[in-house]
Amino acid sequence: MRKLHLTLRRVVLLGGALLLLFLGHAWLRQRPQDLPWTDLDLAQPVGLFTGRKLAALTGDTARCRALLDRAGVDYVAMKPGGDGQCAYADAVRLKGEADAIALSPASVAPSCPVAAAFRLWEWQVVQPAAQRIYGQPVRSIRHFGSYSCRRMYGRSQGDFSEHATADAIDVAAFVLADGRQVSLVNDWKGEGKDAAFLRAVRDGACDLFSTVLSPDYNAAHRDHFHLDQAERGAMGWRACR
Repeated sequence: MRKLHLTLRRVVLLGGALLLLFLGHAWLRQRPQDLPWTDLDLAQPVGLFTGRKLAALTGDTARCRALLDRAGVDYVAMKPGGDGQCAYADAVRLKGEADAIALSPASVAPSCPVAAAFRLWEWQVVQPAAQRIYGQPVRSIRHFGSYSCRRMYGRSQGDFSEHATADAIDVAAFVLADGRQVSLVNDWKGEGKDAAFLRAVRDGACDLFSTVLSPDYNAAHRDHFHLDQAERGAMGWRACR
């Protein structure tokens, strides 16, 4: 009887494991964004590997622009520029579809992987948070620029910033549909709606960009989010502060 009991127990455990495997497989089939080998699709919700796939677009300009095209993102492909450590070849200027958040100044041209992550951040994080907290959308985002041929923190030595290859953008403020501005320098601290909104969009950005730095990181970022698509993000090495 004891052997029979053990056998039945094993059968039950095996059956349970097979059922979980089947259910897990069925669930993953409905969420390809959670699988590392599936193609990135900006129309899908953010998944476990979305950030890695976005960072992996660095150096594959044709694939990145094709991704923007499939998602209906309106952009202008910029000519390669810079040289040496400050060379870039995949910059795009987001033109702003009718329902898209406008960038101010509009002339900014980040790398294609940054632009792809930025639009996905807008669709999946920024606008949902604005509707939830304010009951209205964000109309425009004010920034401090993207491309800048310089080393990190403007030092004379050391590693070059991701800005040196247009692989970063610094976001300073959000302008709501009613014209009110929510800025990092004025609204990051506190417990109100503005602080909650800024933290929500910061946290959501961490799933999409390789590096997200906010006022929580240091005084140099007291007035902006630094969002970049460093290549290390493709391997899962991310920074979120």
